[in-house]
Amino acid sequence: MTLGEFFILLGENSFYVIAFFTLIPITALIAGFMGKNEGHLSPWKYLYSTLIYLVCVPGIFAITLNVYKFLFERGSIMDLNIFTQILPIISMIATLLLIRSSVSLDRIPGFGKLSGMATMILVLFTTMWFLEKTRIIIFSYMPIGYFFLLLIILLIIFRFGWSKMMRA
Repeated sequence: MTLGEFFILLGENSFYVIAFFTLIPITALIAGFMGKNEGHLSPWKYLYSTLIYLVCVPGIFAITLNVYKFLFERGSIMDLNIFTQILPIISMIATLLLIRSSVSLDRIPGFGKLSGMATMILVLFTTMWFLEKTRIIIFSYMPIGYFFLLLIILLIIFRFGWSKMMRA
């Protein structure tokens, strides 16, 4: 099964996708009412962490695929699948807003790692888009292992510089 076939399957069985992406914000809303001013305490912060991961991983993936489709494949906005390309993003935004109204996101375990991952994906896509637009073509006889090693070293340096910039 390819990724395209998986998205077609999800589009055809949209009930499960709609149920998943509506139950998470509803759960965050109910948790916000039940744990008023206690969102930073132990049981609530782990529930919020779980909800954030359940909604942000597909949401970031949907954003990444949409950016790829529009920037690199030159896809049409009219071909968007509402259930697999828009609903995860809307659910992610709604869930984050609901949770943020109950507790500071800095107090949620693992949220910094998730936002760091999203930042790195954004930086990587920006770099790839810039390289594509400049139409730089490099012909090299470098073995693929050295290329991946060089890519990993550059990403580590970029991540180190980004974290230094954000701390200052």
